[in-house]
Amino acid sequence: MSVLADQVRRLDAHLDAITYATLANPQDHPTNEAAAQLNTVLHTPRVQDLLRIIKTLSPTPGSQAPVPPVRLQSLLKQSSLVSEPSREDRELSQYESELEWLVASKAAIQTYFVIVDLLVDQVVPLSDHIRYWDHVVSSPLSTTLYMVQICPVSLWEWFTEVYEESKARLRRYTGTNDGGVESEAISSGNAPSSTTPQWRRFYAIVQSAILKKSLADVQRQLMSPVALCRAEARRKQAKLKKMRELAASALGVLIDEGFPFSGLGADDGRAAGDFALSSSQEWKSVVERSVALMDLILRDILELDINPNQLEDKVFAAVAEDPLIVRAEEEDKNRPVIVAERLYLLLDELPGTIRMAKELVARNGTPPRIVRYWLPAAALLLSSTTILRILFNKKQAILDWIQDLGTTVRDFWLNWVVEPVRKVIGTIRHDANSEIAIMSRDSLKADRESLERMVVDFALDKSTVETGASSISEAQVAEIRAKVREGDLTSVLRAYEKDLRNPLRGTVRGDLVRTLLIQVQKTKVDVEVAMSGIDSLLRSQELVFGFVGLTPGIFVSAGVSRYLLGVFGGRRGFAETRQAGRCVRVLRNIDRVFSEAVPTETSVLQYKDHGLLICEVQTLRRLAHDLLPPDVEKDFLEDLGDLANIRGVQYQQRALDRIRWAYSKWLR
Repeated sequence: MSVLADQVRRLDAHLDAITYATLANPQDHPTNEAAAQLNTVLHTPRVQDLLRIIKTLSPTPGSQAPVPPVRLQSLLKQSSLVSEPSREDRELSQYESELEWLVASKAAIQTYFVIVDLLVDQVVPLSDHIRYWDHVVSSPLSTTLYMVQICPVSLWEWFTEVYEESKARLRRYTGTNDGGVESEAISSGNAPSSTTPQWRRFYAIVQSAILKKSLADVQRQLMSPVALCRAEARRKQAKLKKMRELAASALGVLIDEGFPFSGLGADDGRAAGDFALSSSQEWKSVVERSVALMDLILRDILELDINPNQLEDKVFAAVAEDPLIVRAEEEDKNRPVIVAERLYLLLDELPGTIRMAKELVARNGTPPRIVRYWLPAAALLLSSTTILRILFNKKQAILDWIQDLGTTVRDFWLNWVVEPVRKVIGTIRHDANSEIAIMSRDSLKADRESLERMVVDFALDKSTVETGASSISEAQVAEIRAKVREGDLTSVLRAYEKDLRNPLRGTVRGDLVRTLLIQVQKTKVDVEVAMSGIDSLLRSQELVFGFVGLTPGIFVSAGVSRYLLGVFGGRRGFAETRQAGRCVRVLRNIDRVFSEAVPTETSVLQYKDHGLLICEVQTLRRLAHDLLPPDVEKDFLEDLGDLANIRGVQYQQRALDRIRWAYSKWLR
């Protein structure tokens, strides 16, 4: 998704509407004879080739990339606007001339697309390079690390300079028969005699070159290495900032001043005939001016000794005096040829401009990876034999460790995940083997029945104590059993209290011991009743305990699975979170553009600020494409269009606020 592609499609639509209004003027061909003549012209091979090229140069609705420059040059050659040597002897019809203009205009729009896309691709990475230098100069530690990283490069450059200087001195020495070298050697205290061997003379040459290099760098020696590196980082950062400002200013000029077709026939409400009579040359002048603007911008965009305002003034002054613009008022059938040839030369020089820009960024941008990571790479390379030897010697231990790890993982999975799941399923199905119990089922029943028998037997043996009679009826036995079930041992306790009055006699007769044993049995039954209650409580919460036992295994397994998915694949969630964070930073950059911008008198952004805004909007659109649902993305693109449209700073700021609150659900 590209804001620039939408801009190019709008320009192409404006151009089609304007040219259609010119070609479809009914006053030009009112008769049938003229219509037949037009039909004949449209079926000539020349016109058919032009129509085919026009169709190729027209952007399709789904196209997001410009036509490659090589392809544009090939189409211009096929149109015969570039390769045709002379047109003075040819008589062109009005429609053929208009089609040639249409070919040149569409090629100009595609070239415009190529250049603005190139400028955006240049501005966006420069911000990353500038942030790298901010990190380098932020602390002495970062600067020291940078100094260590560039040490090999600095030494290589120093040796190269000494070598080149020595080679130049040796060449002069050979050409002047030792005169210059000997004088330099004498001045340095190392004058070789006529019998000095060649290697001594070469040594003197190298020594003098090093001495000259050292004297030239005496000012640099007054500063510490860290301070020198910090100054170098700031110098490179300043150049990158100047490049970004110039590129943003050039982009803003092209976006605001390139191909201003608005109001030319398409949207001004005039009739086609009125437009054709009054503005038949106006849109052609717009094309010529835009081509000149692109050409002059590419010439001056890499001049780092000027600021953006100077670049704008220089370009506009050059456009006003451009020969193509001066001749725009003249009726010349070679005007589309001049435009096409200028486009062809512009496209021919474009790779050189791109190469120079890349070289400038390479010299002042973030150092290559080999420079930044040579130290750990060298340490790894030097210690590789030791590492391999350790791995070979510990081969069996490593294999055992891997095997133990696999066994541990398998046991954890079976014992803490599979087995608890089986128990939970058994609990849900009321499986008898899965019940939780702290005592057997029939233990309480047997002890309670034993207690009843003991109390009943004691009551039968001591009936006189219980009822005062010599025997106990069945009803009384049933009553005693009922009281025992309720925990009432009154008869036993009475006998126990009586025997406590004469413990010795009760002990000899055995009644005291018997009552004590019955009370021990009663205590045992009470304990089992309490345990039975706890057992019932555990059984009622058996499913809860099952899930509690399953929870640690599930948590550990889920955590490990999420980590592995994040490392080896399935990183969509993490990637979306990171991309949303980048969107927030882009919104912050857009807000900074509005905060630092100085609007013009008409309350619009300057060219540089508008260029920076277009770059940030382009980045935001690309990032948000994978985050927003399709139906929401349509509204988002409409709001982005309002943000990029230069209607006024306040209007754009309201669009930025609307984007923040309307899409905060996805862009946070």
